[in-house]
Amino acid sequence: MLKTEIDKALTVLKNGGVILYPTDTVWGIGCDATNEEAVEKINAIKGRSSDKSFIILLDNDSKIQSYIDEVPEVAYDLIEYAEHPLTIIFSGAKNLAKNVINADGSVGIRVIKHDFVQQLLQRFRKPVVSTSANISGQPTPAFFDEIDEEIKSAVDYVVDWEQELKIKKKSSTIMKLSPSGQFSFIRK
Repeated sequence: MLKTEIDKALTVLKNGGVILYPTDTVWGIGCDATNEEAVEKINAIKGRSSDKSFIILLDNDSKIQSYIDEVPEVAYDLIEYAEHPLTIIFSGAKNLAKNVINADGSVGIRVIKHDFVQQLLQRFRKPVVSTSANISGQPTPAFFDEIDEEIKSAVDYVVDWEQELKIKKKSSTIMKLSPSGQFSFIRK
C-alpha cells in the first residue's frame, strides 16, 4: 500500500538513511538533501567521487526559493510547460548539505510529478537527493530488475512500489539557467 511505503521511506530519511525508490524517470538512490552524512553514504554506495554534485527533488516549485538565492521568473514557466521531467541547474544554492552543491555554487532541482515521491516530499518537508541507482560509471538501469544487487543490499530501504513496472523511462532533461534567465541544455 502506498501510505505504508511512504511511512517506511520517511522513517529512513528522517534517521539519515538512504532509500532506493521509483521516480518520474529512472529508479533513484536518495536521502535527505540537507544531511551531509547521508549524502556521503550515497557516494560510498555508488563508488562516486564526492566532488560531484547531485540533483534534488521538490514536490512544488514554490519551494525552490528556499534553496536558491535568486530564482529567475522564467524558471516557473519552464517547469509548468515542460512535457518531460526537467532538471534545472540554478546558481546560488543555499540551505542544503555542502556535498550536494556543485563547486560553482549551483544545484540541479527537479520539481517532480510522481505520486509516490510527491507524497513523500510533502510529508518529509525537505528536498531529497536523486541519483541513478547504479555504481558510478555503470549503465543506468531501465527497470528495477536491472538494479545491481550490490546497490539493493547497500541502501537502508528498498521501496516496494512500482518494482514490477517495465515501462522504459529515461533520465530527465537537464538545463542550466542563469540568474538573468538565459538557459542552455546540458542533456536533452
